[in-house]
Amino acid sequence: MTQWIVPIVFILTGLLGGLIGEKYVFQKLKIFVANKQVPGNQIIFQSLHRMTFIWFVVAGFFWAIISSPLKPDIINVLQKILTIIVLYSVTLVLARLTAGFVNLFIRRTEGVSTSLISNLAKVGVLILGTLILLQTVGIEITPIITTLGIGGLAVGLALQDTLTNLFSGFYLLISKQVRTGDYVKLDDGNQGYVTDITWRNTTIKEISNNVIIVPNSKLASAIFTNYHLPAKEITLTMNVGVSYDSDLELVERVTVEVAKEVMQEIAPKLIENEPYLRFHTFNDFSIDFTLYMRVSEFFDQRIGKHLFVKKLHKRYQKEGIQIPFPVRDIYMLSLCNIPSACQYVRKNQRHL
Repeated sequence: MTQWIVPIVFILTGLLGGLIGEKYVFQKLKIFVANKQVPGNQIIFQSLHRMTFIWFVVAGFFWAIISSPLKPDIINVLQKILTIIVLYSVTLVLARLTAGFVNLFIRRTEGVSTSLISNLAKVGVLILGTLILLQTVGIEITPIITTLGIGGLAVGLALQDTLTNLFSGFYLLISKQVRTGDYVKLDDGNQGYVTDITWRNTTIKEISNNVIIVPNSKLASAIFTNYHLPAKEITLTMNVGVSYDSDLELVERVTVEVAKEVMQEIAPKLIENEPYLRFHTFNDFSIDFTLYMRVSEFFDQRIGKHLFVKKLHKRYQKEGIQIPFPVRDIYMLSLCNIPSACQYVRKNQRHL
């Protein structure tokens, strides 16, 4: 019985070391590196999550097996199991790191990221790591690759819709017709911000916080408007009418000044693109014009219109400029001015 004391001590040491390493050392190191603002530190520590404990425990079991009185063939089997655990954990860490840094690279180059590319990179690393693991433990991988190649054809036929969505997702990303963060409006009227493109669906988040799930194949073949292409900045138009008594030069100057104030609040970087207006219609009650001003993106139209209406109404009141409302002058003619109508009234006055 005493011959098992040392292996048990190794196992307990591994468990204790794993707990201390994961709960104390790992967390302290994470905080220290975060304070130093090392690039990618969050990705690295997320990839190593729980691995410190696993590696300490595996090390404890490894030394316990070596020091145990087990038979050599049993020791070899247990060592192979531990080798598989270590290799798989390393593969998992590398897959997490690959997915994280791919996301980071795409976010820095494109400004946005999608889970489709990162998941594909992660799956690729996992498959490669699994094949290396099998080769390491003495399993021939050539027959497995051959079987996967033959079976892939059958799987492809069975999963046509899934593969169609997968390749449609790649098409959307490569063509850059849709990117995460873009504001799109579909031909069925649904609209919102693209939040993610996965291997199967594109997720669109409406302004109301509802989520629209669109299969990639449907989006790739749909007619839609991308309000962030070729650039996020768009022109906000406002139709306004002033009375015929207005000084149009004063109207133009005041309206442009108000538009500049609004732009200064919501799009100061675009202030060099001065707003302007164009008179275009002698209407029944007013002289109409359209104001044009730039805003940073599609959603800014709402706040832009809100501020412009408030400020313009207040400024027009101050300057004495009137925005007319519809007026109709109705002229009533006496029926007796029309001989035939007057005779009819006199003839039927008892019944009227």
